[in-house]
Amino acid sequence: MISADRMAQVDANAAALGVPRKQLMESSGNAVAREVRAVADPGARVAVVAGRGNNGGDAFVAARFLDEYDASVHLLGRAETIATDIARENWAALQQGEYVTEEVGDSREFDLPDCDVIVDAMLGTGVTGALREPEATAAERINDAEATVVAVDVPSGVNADTGDAEGIAVAADRVVTFHDAKPGLGSLDAEVTVADIGIPAAAERLVGPGDLLPVRRGNGAEDARAYVVGGGPYTGAPALAAQAALRTGANLSFVAAPETVAPQIQGYAEDLIVQAYAGDRLEPEQVSDLVDTAESYDDVVVLGPGLGNADETLEAAERFLAAFSGRAVVDADALPVVPEVETDATLVCTPNRKELAKMGGPEVESADALRDHADEIEAFADDLGHVVLAKAEDDVISDGERTRVSTAGTSGMTVGGTGDTLAGAVAGLLAAHDPFQSACMAAYANGRAAELLDDRHDGLLASDLLDALPRAVWGENDE
Repeated sequence: MISADRMAQVDANAAALGVPRKQLMESSGNAVAREVRAVADPGARVAVVAGRGNNGGDAFVAARFLDEYDASVHLLGRAETIATDIARENWAALQQGEYVTEEVGDSREFDLPDCDVIVDAMLGTGVTGALREPEATAAERINDAEATVVAVDVPSGVNADTGDAEGIAVAADRVVTFHDAKPGLGSLDAEVTVADIGIPAAAERLVGPGDLLPVRRGNGAEDARAYVVGGGPYTGAPALAAQAALRTGANLSFVAAPETVAPQIQGYAEDLIVQAYAGDRLEPEQVSDLVDTAESYDDVVVLGPGLGNADETLEAAERFLAAFSGRAVVDADALPVVPEVETDATLVCTPNRKELAKMGGPEVESADALRDHADEIEAFADDLGHVVLAKAEDDVISDGERTRVSTAGTSGMTVGGTGDTLAGAVAGLLAAHDPFQSACMAAYANGRAAELLDDRHDGLLASDLLDALPRAVWGENDE
């Protein structure tokens, strides 16, 4: 099954793979027409009641496949308010083809003709809540009619994910839904047909631009803070992660670092807030204060960039995760402690193939072979109990039940530091989205940022990605 939101993402991913929504609409309309032919013989009277979105567009297409029927199309609203280009094009095709159509500007003027079949195409899976006018009156008229009702994708007024209705909804006899069943349809007293409309399996398996729909700073994340615990032997890594978090949704980005390197980290960017602690590396005695700070502000933690692998530092990382109960991205030097620690924290782990093996995951022979081990990574994530974003030429993301692959990126990303920007991007998104979704979005966005800078070829720097990340996340998804 597939939720309404996920279906919208898959549609967008299919378009990115070369199967545009217009082509899918043609297949959807054909499937609706097949359903009409299954319930009525040629010559039967068919009334298509259509809304102004793509659900209505599917029905406009269906009408062209019903020439052997006495069909009429009733648009709820004015043609100039049809919401999408492809739906408008298919409405125009009906006009030019001299099909019987009408525009219903006032629900009080809507009268269904005597008919044998009604096609309900008012609202699709992306619309929830109680029906408004003119759809509410149209639903009443449809329900009062002595006709077989075929709903397109979901009966109007019914929540496709739950099967519930807030007020009146169309009582369909049949539903033709697309690509996969919707969770709420099983509870309806209707015969449901799932139509294959040609969406490639890769549109679900591969992370694409659709996975970034919608991305917003809201959902309670207006005060999203990233808290990077890193630095010591290395200084660039925590600075990159903290800046990437700002570029992908964090409002403030803090770096907790040893006092010996804090000024250097601060020098990378004035946007960072660097909080120094005593010593030249992370040690167990600093952990309590760091955890208190992170939890008191509900920060999304990034643990690991630039920490180093001294025994005291690994012990401190383990203590941090054991005490922390919030959301954290675990990267780089902190990764080896994850399998042994019991934690209430919500973790996204971002190992490269060598770090994955050290954690107890599959041993991958080369960067271009990681994708071939996707099933093993899924089993490892299931055993680990956390989301794993294994990064290589193709990234593999799994929560132990769902597994996705991100192919975005360029050869220039082999440069050091791109894993740090990835960890920060996950943190920036994790404030407003669930861990698996955040990991998928970040993997795609980090790779897509490199693609947007492809003119730099193998001279790409990890710091270059910072300027491109906002375009990768938001700039291409204004719809």
